[in-house]
Amino acid sequence: MGLSYDDAIAAVSAPGQPFEVHSIEVNGVTNRAFKNSPGTLRDFFNLARGKDGTFLVYEDEEWTFNEVMNEVDALAYALVHHYGIKVGDRIGIAMRNLPEWVVSFAAILSIGAVSVSLNAWWTEDELDYAVNDAGLSLLIADPERISRAQGPCQRVGVRILGVRLDELQPLSPGVEDWHNVVVSGATMPEVDLHPDNDATILYTSGTTGFPKGAVSTHRAICQAIMSFSSGASIIDARRGPEDTGSGRAPCFILIVPLFHVTGCIPVMMSCFSWNFKLVMMHRWEPDRALQLIERHQVTNFVGVPTQSWDLVESPNFANYDTSSLTAVGGGGAPAPPTLVTRVENSFKRGRPSLGYGMTETNAYGPGNYGDDYVSHPTSTGRTPTITMDVEIRDGDLTALAPNVNGEIWLKSPTIIRGYWQRPDDTATAIVDGWVRTGDLGHVDDEGFLYVEDRVKDMIIRAGENVYSAEVEAAIYEQPAVYEAAVFGLPHERLGEEVACVVMLKPGRSLGEDELRSHLAVRLANFMIPTRVAFTDQQLPRNAAGKFLKREMPARYFD
Repeated sequence: MGLSYDDAIAAVSAPGQPFEVHSIEVNGVTNRAFKNSPGTLRDFFNLARGKDGTFLVYEDEEWTFNEVMNEVDALAYALVHHYGIKVGDRIGIAMRNLPEWVVSFAAILSIGAVSVSLNAWWTEDELDYAVNDAGLSLLIADPERISRAQGPCQRVGVRILGVRLDELQPLSPGVEDWHNVVVSGATMPEVDLHPDNDATILYTSGTTGFPKGAVSTHRAICQAIMSFSSGASIIDARRGPEDTGSGRAPCFILIVPLFHVTGCIPVMMSCFSWNFKLVMMHRWEPDRALQLIERHQVTNFVGVPTQSWDLVESPNFANYDTSSLTAVGGGGAPAPPTLVTRVENSFKRGRPSLGYGMTETNAYGPGNYGDDYVSHPTSTGRTPTITMDVEIRDGDLTALAPNVNGEIWLKSPTIIRGYWQRPDDTATAIVDGWVRTGDLGHVDDEGFLYVEDRVKDMIIRAGENVYSAEVEAAIYEQPAVYEAAVFGLPHERLGEEVACVVMLKPGRSLGEDELRSHLAVRLANFMIPTRVAFTDQQLPRNAAGKFLKREMPARYFD
């Protein structure tokens, strides 16, 4: 028989254990943190040196840990000696999931520069904003992203290092080919790094329509990697001595973008740090994923609920061996309880899992797994965790009793230091070391956390955050529009789909296709409404003049 949840955490974090926890104080804030954590991400990357095993699989390519680190060293040398990159300089990465994304991330952080993850779906206008907001010194990009980012980069003199450029020959001014710059055999430059140095900027959409750059330090990300890794030890301690695992070496399949915190930290960095194989998909295709799971004996499937649905709904699901899987789930959006049951019943060993984290916590937060998830399918997991405290607070920021709904606040050494060049936003979001999530929920008497609703006017479509205000702003640029409201509608596969109601100006006409064409040049594709209703009446409001969005789904779409 295994240990209770609290006893398992106490055993795993006890003195002398690999995940021993002690108290640290950073900027006047005290947190529980891992005593044995590497100090910087360069230290984590160095754990992969001298390893001959396969690390990255992409299409027909296989890269060993040694091959990846040799390329990391060569790129790091080029960044310092060819591009003159210094500690603290920002370098953007804009590409689909490719081995070069992983190499770029490791090289940038190893020389003390800051990796700026750019959404690969962004339009030219969105890339233009981020290039300028982050003050990039260099952009590393693939051909599709170069075609969108070249104008913004040229206007401010940012050079581009291109990967896999066969279709972009000859190269435009300011663009250099990876193979001409990154020379094998070069050595990693020596730099002076500190745990409190900035490491990453990940953009998270804001209600103003402009994304905010969430800045993490080396310490925060290192603590996040250790926090995720400790989860397996806690599960084993609770499970007890019996062996219910697959007996196979851990292997993750990468089915979410690396520019998202989930793909980058709990998936890619966990594999990099602990020498697990990482199978990278060119694009999400359920049948292709099933092929790769069988071929590479994948043990961990981490994505958004949409992808778990796609996997078990595939008509070819039964034709593939998925017995290697031990965990199936992820985060990014709530999972319907019916999906938890489907996952539990569809795999020989694979158990359902869910994590509640956000960009501001480096994806770490309470998680639900296995028996707990089956018995509490609407919860996101137990609190507190090994390194995170959770409070439910009212509007006066007072902590509430169990079973009372309020805003969810999180405190952990994994949270960001703030938003890039936005002190007011930082002060609003992070108070005395606690980050406010903008989510409403409660903690029950057993310590299980339940997320009920969102304070923010936000839609989560297949794990992608869509802010209504940003979409509405783009709709209002259409000359025929008088007013518009954007909100989410429940969707079995996507979680939510984007819907809008548009009131047209008198005498004007506008069709759905025309509206979507208008939005296509202003917004990423996932933000464009798939459900549209037109009306010649004003939209319903409350006494304060605010739209009554809660009434709109039934009024316009039922």
